[in-house]
Amino acid sequence: MLIERPPYLYRKLFPGSVWQLPEEEPCVYITFDDGPNALTTPRLLRLLDQLHVPATFFCVGDNVRRYPEHYRAILAAGHTVGNHTYHHIRGLRLPASAYMADVQQAAELIHSRLFRPPHGRLTPAQLSALRTAGYRIIMFDVVTRDYNPRLTPDNVFHIATRYARNGSLIVFHDSPKAAPRMFDALPRVVTHLRAAGYTFRSLEMP
Repeated sequence: MLIERPPYLYRKLFPGSVWQLPEEEPCVYITFDDGPNALTTPRLLRLLDQLHVPATFFCVGDNVRRYPEHYRAILAAGHTVGNHTYHHIRGLRLPASAYMADVQQAAELIHSRLFRPPHGRLTPAQLSALRTAGYRIIMFDVVTRDYNPRLTPDNVFHIATRYARNGSLIVFHDSPKAAPRMFDALPRVVTHLRAAGYTFRSLEMP
């Protein structure tokens, strides 16, 4: 549960970050980390179109460089994008200056002030530098763990539907590693939440 739904005290370590959106109507935000790539992004975009679900993609800069056509397809489909660093770095041992250099390298390709740190981790100095640079730091309150090969698609489905609530930021992954679980669970999650009265929105660019 600590991984799937970050506890309150953990959230307090990152003041000013967004963990959940205050919505008056039943609504959730489906997000995808780590794309784009040639193996999963095109199929995912087709699926989202079939499901009529807008989403937010937190993209890795080096993947945008390698697969610009798939990044453009995300935008053309009307989805929102955010910065997920250039090298998907584990930043806890990096000084803020080095971390921000990587973020800025990604920003040359990803024109968004939305930012999600890889693994949901930042040092206080990195957090301060990001906020000073004008980024809106988007965390999450449901991690589906679709990246974990020891889980089944049913596990992913139950995580998403158990913990989703009004304004939830739900994390899936646009990656080959997550694909077997993500592609199976996602349509069922959407169907379940929609039947429960939820709508789906993408984040707005600040």
